Amino acid sequence: MAAQEAADACGRDVPLMISMTITDMAGRNLSGHTVEGFWHTIRHVKPLTIGLNCSFGADLLRPYLAPLAKQADALIMAYPNAGLPNELGQYDELPEQTAKLIEQWLDDGLVNIVGGCCGTTPAHIAAIATVVADRAPRTVPTAPVHTRLAGLEPFVMAA
Repeated sequence: MAAQEAADACGRDVPLMISMTITDMAGRNLSGHTVEGFWHTIRHVKPLTIGLNCSFGADLLRPYLAPLAKQADALIMAYPNAGLPNELGQYDELPEQTAKLIEQWLDDGLVNIVGGCCGTTPAHIAAIATVVADRAPRTVPTAPVHTRLAGLEPFVMAA
């Protein structure tokens, strides 16, 4: 809301890049929204990107990324952790492992923008850059016209 108000005050468009952090294995954020519910809640601001960050490694982030990529008519960004932290709070996932998991996202057309979050190193980013270098990004779908509402869960009104 603040970004929209600032854009209106300046008389210019400000592209919004919005990201959600999943806080538990049920796929909800801190306010309790599911990924789809979150998208329905913020879609009206027409963000340039909608994405998922942090919280999990690429393997555990994928089940939440897939439905978002299917319905979001915006660019999808995702930047996972280098796996989950071990008992000492360190990240053990090797750069090649992270890159291979993200490559699978590309194989399935799930993302437009990728990066790394907690535990990723310059070596992780280099490995990711290598696997995405000559790959096509996700095609942004055209969303069918429906009334979409959300509380914590998404709701699509049949018409």
